[in-house]
Amino acid sequence: MDRKPRPRIGIVLGSGSARGWAHLGVLSALAAHGIRPDLVCGSSIGALVVAAYANGQAEALQAWVSGLTWQDVLRLFDLELQSGLIKGDRLMRLLADRFINAAFDELAVPFGCVATDLGNGQEVWLRNGSVLEAVRASLALPGLFAPVRREGRWLVDGALVNPVPVSLARAMGADIVIAVDLGTDSSLDGQWDDADDPRPAGIGRLAQIFAFRNQGHALSMLDVMNASIHIMQVRIARSRLAGDPADVLLTPRLGQLGLMDFHRGDVAIAAGREAVELGLPQLNRALRR
Repeated sequence: MDRKPRPRIGIVLGSGSARGWAHLGVLSALAAHGIRPDLVCGSSIGALVVAAYANGQAEALQAWVSGLTWQDVLRLFDLELQSGLIKGDRLMRLLADRFINAAFDELAVPFGCVATDLGNGQEVWLRNGSVLEAVRASLALPGLFAPVRREGRWLVDGALVNPVPVSLARAMGADIVIAVDLGTDSSLDGQWDDADDPRPAGIGRLAQIFAFRNQGHALSMLDVMNASIHIMQVRIARSRLAGDPADVLLTPRLGQLGLMDFHRGDVAIAAGREAVELGLPQLNRALRR
């Protein structure tokens, strides 16, 4: 009797700025339960994490993230007041040196990521050439990171059109899709309610570039821009997931983390692991284990 072929598992990691470090906890917890993907996809910070995974560097990235301080984060931000507040060259050099300096066809696991064509608003799937260049395009949050020029197009953050790209995983051949949505438990309410900035000093100073005062409270350009784009991405993700549902949707509890809290990796990673443990019954049903 012929055996049915094993279904292909795709993992999709969504956007979410600093909350994206939760993806590292998700991947390590899935591996601990013997769940390993046949292909991986991501958008924005999810593209960065899953590219490192596809290149066999997820554990190294997790170790680096766990040791990040706010001083380290500030040193990675090369400010430039042109097409983006952050040029991104320092971060890209670090990623190339340590985690994702490879071509797509050199990766151990098939990988794809999403960017947005700034000229026409179309969704762009990136699956060939330089992985680092593709990740840089998928990360290019408008106003924060400069756009990337690729094949005659200016590309920006993929989360503007597809924050959790389940559709890409299906197109790559996934039979079962495990997706991670970082926006479900993300509340921005109360982050700026105190006149004294509650964020660590370094991150607070970064966020207060071009700050203005509103009824005695400080709101910065970064605060307003990040919060506004986050709201938009949450709405888009809900719409896209309704039309392209995942077989399993994991939703880490990340409401306590700010969008710029890149130095709080351990908190995010723990939330990612917890999301997998809570989702195990759903995972087992989907995988029929």
